[in-house]
Amino acid sequence: MRALSLLLALAVAAGCGGGEEPAPQPTTAVTEEAEFGVEALETPWEIAFVDESRLLVSERPGRVRLVEDGRLRESPVATLDVEASGEGGLLGLAVRDRFAYVYYTASGGNRVARFPLADELSFGAEEVLLDGIPASAVHDGGRIAFGPDGLLYVATGDAGDQRLAADRGSLAGKILRLPPDGGEPEVVSWGHRNPQGLAWSDDGTLYATEHGPTGEFGLCCLDEVNEIVAGGYYGWPFRAGTRDTGAGEPPERPRDPLATSGDDTWAPAGAAWFDGALYVATLRGERLLRISPAGAVETVRDDLGRLRALAVGPDGCLYVGTSNRDGRGDPREGDDRIVRICER
Repeated sequence: MRALSLLLALAVAAGCGGGEEPAPQPTTAVTEEAEFGVEALETPWEIAFVDESRLLVSERPGRVRLVEDGRLRESPVATLDVEASGEGGLLGLAVRDRFAYVYYTASGGNRVARFPLADELSFGAEEVLLDGIPASAVHDGGRIAFGPDGLLYVATGDAGDQRLAADRGSLAGKILRLPPDGGEPEVVSWGHRNPQGLAWSDDGTLYATEHGPTGEFGLCCLDEVNEIVAGGYYGWPFRAGTRDTGAGEPPERPRDPLATSGDDTWAPAGAAWFDGALYVATLRGERLLRISPAGAVETVRDDLGRLRALAVGPDGCLYVGTSNRDGRGDPREGDDRIVRICER
């Protein structure tokens, strides 16, 4: 794997989870770190590029921030009324065709909505696309992303109720998709505990990251990276990683994960396809991972603390958001930041 150089740093937010194979060791040194000058974002959750010079960042307390030409605008471009308790709040963010799409926790559950964007990127009137997704202080999922088919994909957690993940009639514990203007959601996959990242390879394969148990059924860790097949059942609550939980007989045979953390903990979050492999930001694991299409795992960085947001920029570089100010990390000077990583 080619060496990576860290060229820029910006300002950007926690999770649970864990895994079956031995933990990978750091394999790649990174040099040439330089401050970008934008600091102290509060629990940032997602990075969404608008164009070559502008990106939006969601902050879990409910703010959407604009970074333009490497500088953070002082005032948010939008402030949403969210239930920012536990793992809920303003979570996923995507931009498409002059609309900002968001996943957030409202008073009645998690919600997907869109807002028209003005020229200065302020938000217009809200249009709710999907409402009533089960919410809780834990396992809210929250990642949204547009797929190669032009549909909006939505990752939802089990909201602390394990049974919902294996109930095809529930919106919880699923990967869903729906048209950009709303409509009946389709279940793409089910049996998820708390999926946190979505990414597509060059050939259109969908990958998802997922937090494993933190004590349920006496199990820990067992985080997963899955190759998502339409209609596939991914095991929860009857299996975690490659282990049976003892909860009973699953409704159908679970699909095997591409990679699992085994008895180590990754708490994998944002994911991005980059340079022929899947890159995964991890929270408790405090690593940036590179996972090959065959499932081989390498550590790219392990010196930035908790990592949540991950995106590929229009410049062909990776943008990684730290998450050290979310109440579960150890904040460092300049946190939270976005770090830009480019190939040398």
